[in-house]
Amino acid sequence: MLDHVFTDAIGALRDTVEGAMLERQAFEERFQADVLLGDLTWETSYALPGEGSPPRTRADLTLDWPTWAQTAYRSWYIGEPVDEPPRIEIEIVLRIQRLAEQPDPRKVLAVLPAESSLIGSERLIRSGPTVEMIHGDDLDDVEWAIEVSYEGTYELDEEVLADGSKLDEHFSSMGGWIASTLVRLGDLTFEFRPADEPGD
Repeated sequence: MLDHVFTDAIGALRDTVEGAMLERQAFEERFQADVLLGDLTWETSYALPGEGSPPRTRADLTLDWPTWAQTAYRSWYIGEPVDEPPRIEIEIVLRIQRLAEQPDPRKVLAVLPAESSLIGSERLIRSGPTVEMIHGDDLDDVEWAIEVSYEGTYELDEEVLADGSKLDEHFSSMGGWIASTLVRLGDLTFEFRPADEPGD
């Protein structure tokens, strides 16, 4: 594994989410590099245990490491002055899916906080909901989904850059926050379509 602050942040977020007993969704983890711009992106998805496939509620996590942040990190690493500390862009999308009827967004927002728990000194800010309508081959066969994203940035200050263990401390509350938020969404009284049968 690369010895890099971005991969350390990935490890810290993965550890806190798995420590909260959430299950990573098979084949959903991706680490991508933009060959033109140089940005790095890590994406993964987690759900509550026993939700079926696909799960009724899911959290999609994305960390972005832009090229300018890599430039700032390199300058710090070789001892050059840094005008602006590097930052990791974070998005957490909370999704309810397999819905049999169109959901009421107000019902979903009522159980979601406006901000996430702290990540260091920062919080992610909630966006408005997106409602999705999915048709099967038979256009009368419809299912619905709704998702709400939380977005923000995490600044890597001098203390964090010098001591990577601070990442574990700063990300430590996120696993419990994601898990409890998924539980609140799962407790909403929606009608769900059945999960896929094994082998489908």
